[in-house]
Amino acid sequence: MYLSVIIPAKNEEKNIKNTVEDVFGYLTEKNISHEIIVVENNSKDKTAEVVGSLLPIIPTLSLIDLTIVGTKSSKGYAVKEGMLKAKGDYRLIMDADNATNIRNIEKMMPYFENGYGVVVGSIALRGAKVASGSEPIWRRVFGKMGNLFIQIVAVPGIFDTQRGFKIFLNKASDNIFSRTTIFGWGWDVEALALARKYHYKIKEVPIDWKNDIGNSKVGLSAYFQVLMETVKIRWNLMSGEYN
Repeated sequence: MYLSVIIPAKNEEKNIKNTVEDVFGYLTEKNISHEIIVVENNSKDKTAEVVGSLLPIIPTLSLIDLTIVGTKSSKGYAVKEGMLKAKGDYRLIMDADNATNIRNIEKMMPYFENGYGVVVGSIALRGAKVASGSEPIWRRVFGKMGNLFIQIVAVPGIFDTQRGFKIFLNKASDNIFSRTTIFGWGWDVEALALARKYHYKIKEVPIDWKNDIGNSKVGLSAYFQVLMETVKIRWNLMSGEYN
């Protein structure tokens, strides 16, 4: 199988149907062998029911319901579960609100032919397109300050670690996500830090991004959580936790 698309989803009943249908429609039109894995992350709405209603219609779709599994609610854990159960040669993590749509893979996939193991979407590079209203000024300020800290402490040279559109080669995915321990908002930082530790080349690529700020789950507290988790990641690297 060529591509696995992993979509962690929490309280996304308004978005998940359109996102899954968009992904399936594009990949089918392009004749790309694929699977779509939605990881339902302990939602309080009808996200699981909406995905369940799509299962008979979309043959490449599957659902991992963490509510049934009985795990704690966290995006990082949902990502880990999806990535380790995926079977594709390449594994894409994307947001359930379709902030970066599937068509962005066209500018990212060619880098794997040049030896890269991880290709990440970024809005911090020239060429990125950010829809009006997607990024309030306070998020821009905290985002830039936070990224500077992340680069100094854990992942130098990556200017946008937090965008929800990342593709991993299968071997890199298995090696990285079998070792992850950070399940909060800092999961991206840990995954990229592990990619660096195990010598996978990382390519940052400008993407198109349209965020529905009214439904965003990333509040001010998330920025502080990422910073604290980044410190923990640094300690894990220094103490040999990942060895």
